[in-house]
Amino acid sequence: MPFDPSLPQENTLADAAQMRSQFNGLKALIDANLTIHAAQVDAVNTTPAGGPANVVATVNGGTLHLTFDLPRGNEGPQGPPLTSAVVDMVNTLPPGSSASVNVTSDGTSLHFTFSIPQGNDGSPGAQGLPGEVTLNDLNNGLLNTLNQTSNLSNSVATLDNGFTSPETEELRLKLNELITALRR
Repeated sequence: MPFDPSLPQENTLADAAQMRSQFNGLKALIDANLTIHAAQVDAVNTTPAGGPANVVATVNGGTLHLTFDLPRGNEGPQGPPLTSAVVDMVNTLPPGSSASVNVTSDGTSLHFTFSIPQGNDGSPGAQGLPGEVTLNDLNNGLLNTLNQTSNLSNSVATLDNGFTSPETEELRLKLNELITALRR
């Protein structure tokens, strides 16, 4: 018998079978409740400005799935133009580390901190007479050095989103040119 919130009736004696049935009905309701073990955001969609925000929530296998529809905000005022780019620091990382660039702005200047891995130690070269190097030895030495330099700058991503300010956009393009030039 399913749970009946009207039982037991006022001023009646408690009946064991009726109470047992009520407790079993409550247990069945509790057991039927879903248990959520995880939550996952499946998508965040941008909708036109001025529209309502919306979220769709579903449960699948104990995971709560969320899809958000958020309206685009209105255009804000444009700040002051960027006037300079400053390299604040270049850090040397251990060989094999990933290169990275941290970019911040103080409102008028972009500040860059580069972290670049050190190359691995090369093998010792052949000893010749002091001061005597043939063109072939020089070319082989340069090729050997080039082969030992780091190519980890390939993991530094370019800045793909353009800027509305022409000065900032020009700076972004030059930074992308530098990053691309560092790749092997």
